[in-house]
Amino acid sequence: MPQLSQSEAAARIQALRREIEEHNRRYHQEARPTISDQDYDALLRDLKELETQFPELASEDSPTRHVGGAPLEEFAHIRHRQPMLSLDNTYEEKDVTTFFAGLGKLLPNQKIETVIEPKVDGVAISLLYENGELRYAATRGDGTTGDDVTQNVRTIRSVPVKLHGTDIPMLIEVRGEIYLPKAKFATLNEELSAAGERPFPNTRNAAAGSLKQLDPAIVAQRGLDAVFYGTGVVEGVRWQTHEQAIDALSSYGLPVHERFWHAQTLDEVLQRIHELGVVRHSFPFETDGAVIKVDSFEQRDILWFSSKAPRWAIAYKYKPEQAETRLNKIVIQVGRTGVLTPVAELEPVFVSGSTVARATLHNAEQIAEKDIREGDWVVIEKAGEVIPAVVRVRKERRTSGERVFKMPDECPACHTPVVRDPGMVAVRCPNVLCPARLKRSLEHFASREAMDIEGLGEAIIDQLVDRKLVHSIADIYKLNVDKLSWLSHTLDSDEKHHYLFDVDVHAPRILDKKTPKSIKNLLDAIEKSKFQPLWRLICGLGIEHVGKAYAIALAKYFQTLDKLKVAKAEELQGLLGGGPIVGIGANVSESIIQYFKNEENRKIIQSLGKEGVKFGVQDERIELSAATGSKYAGTTWVITGTLSEPREIIADQIRSIGGKVNQTVGKTTTFLLAGEKGGSKLEKAKRLGVRVLNEAQFRTMLGPQG
Repeated sequence: MPQLSQSEAAARIQALRREIEEHNRRYHQEARPTISDQDYDALLRDLKELETQFPELASEDSPTRHVGGAPLEEFAHIRHRQPMLSLDNTYEEKDVTTFFAGLGKLLPNQKIETVIEPKVDGVAISLLYENGELRYAATRGDGTTGDDVTQNVRTIRSVPVKLHGTDIPMLIEVRGEIYLPKAKFATLNEELSAAGERPFPNTRNAAAGSLKQLDPAIVAQRGLDAVFYGTGVVEGVRWQTHEQAIDALSSYGLPVHERFWHAQTLDEVLQRIHELGVVRHSFPFETDGAVIKVDSFEQRDILWFSSKAPRWAIAYKYKPEQAETRLNKIVIQVGRTGVLTPVAELEPVFVSGSTVARATLHNAEQIAEKDIREGDWVVIEKAGEVIPAVVRVRKERRTSGERVFKMPDECPACHTPVVRDPGMVAVRCPNVLCPARLKRSLEHFASREAMDIEGLGEAIIDQLVDRKLVHSIADIYKLNVDKLSWLSHTLDSDEKHHYLFDVDVHAPRILDKKTPKSIKNLLDAIEKSKFQPLWRLICGLGIEHVGKAYAIALAKYFQTLDKLKVAKAEELQGLLGGGPIVGIGANVSESIIQYFKNEENRKIIQSLGKEGVKFGVQDERIELSAATGSKYAGTTWVITGTLSEPREIIADQIRSIGGKVNQTVGKTTTFLLAGEKGGSKLEKAKRLGVRVLNEAQFRTMLGPQG
């Protein structure tokens, strides 16, 4: 930074404070940041350096002295029992070296054990439990006072409303992070875009925007999760180390980090940071760094705090993975609800573990805000490490050849004039018979989150619609060998074709021993889907605002589709009071009612019934109360390693037999379910004498229980 006079420094300091406070407001209150974390930290660093250089210009209300983010007016306010201070953070290893050297000076001739854990990119949260009961949940706010989000946090399934186990403190403030899993983030943005609403730029903003919804029903549907990594005030229990505290939190039923690392020397700390950096993309949450903490609470008491942050911890933040490439063209994608979404076609570029050739641009408003043009050089990164997104335009590389983009006046698929919904940024095709809308509806219906028809993917659906072999989701169940045998796809620019399924085109069109296995498998999958649980059918119908969570709740309450079809608004809005989902609001109930009033939808449902689709099959795994009579009721499980199904599904299966799933192995663990590469959890389970099961043993155990 160049040498400034005192007057120049004063002006620069005031400008930086105003700029940082504005970014704080956008980040904490609107959940809509306009700069990256790295750029924000650079502004804060510049301000801190100037205040150090000119101490007479320092101020108690400077952003360097407090945590940003005043409480929102819509929520009640809660004063934290112990202030929630933020961590000092850095992007440079030399600062970690300085931090570790500082520990040695303050703790001379002492062995300093540190722990390294992932830094979750979510919303900081504080829970207060009294006698094991959840009393309130509050956001960080300004560090002293936060927003009361208790009702919203109660909708998060992983957060216990009552602690269990032994040695529960009389009072405990639990500190952690609310986050939106990366898989949920991708689905949420798709749903928001389809509904004509602005998508979230990253998982942190999605978590903040979801947690600060005034309607808990919306929060419940978002699928938020939590992880806890520390405490504030604790009465009645005293732990010696961070590891003991985390083990205790896990034993109480609170979700904690699955893994953290130990280090005693600077070299070990740096090595562990690099190890975490390699595996962090495998975590369900977005991780923007590593947190280094002193393990001993006695040593923490000696080190204590500065005015803003603890002296016993620092956050090392990984630089975001970005890539630069050319945006060749902007094309339009039509969703199942008719929303037109602009998509950037890019020169393929490798970023965050995969080659990216397309990136969503969300809507015309965002294109205009960022001034994105066809032919621009752009910087991209994966939002939430999942969705490729254009971060900014390299305007300095522009020539005169870039083209300003304009949203079309008609649907590119069916040429129907588009409409703009009042109060929405989305442009929509109103034609319910639009082939592009039909393709997306079929993809949704066949997806894993809905009817789970394996083999019915985008390539096959495109041809089924283009060849006019299907006109609605019900027509899936009218497919046969003859229709599927003639599907083909283009091989090259000469428009040569070959059959999508390897068949003899002169063979009889009947399902027999000569039928290609690929066709037989698809028809078998379609037949099997007729008997899927009701919630999958409800989800697959594509009712606006009704995702998996609401579909499961509706199926459990109504039992059959016929009962749901005639449900009144009062019943829909009151059916889940006090349950795992707080309730269905007016917008969702109205959407359900209008869906079943629509004559075209009623015809589709009637056709599904005629084709043999069942309207009242329940999935035993979601009937968790049925497990109370299981001999495994009350058992505690931990899952580790790679298994044949996602952990979320395995966890549901464990709950279906009455078990409870924890994140860490402890003295209260009954079973460890270990897949390949079990790691430290497997080693700890063996040390503690916990019974270890492989997946085959688990399946045997699960089978007789249903």
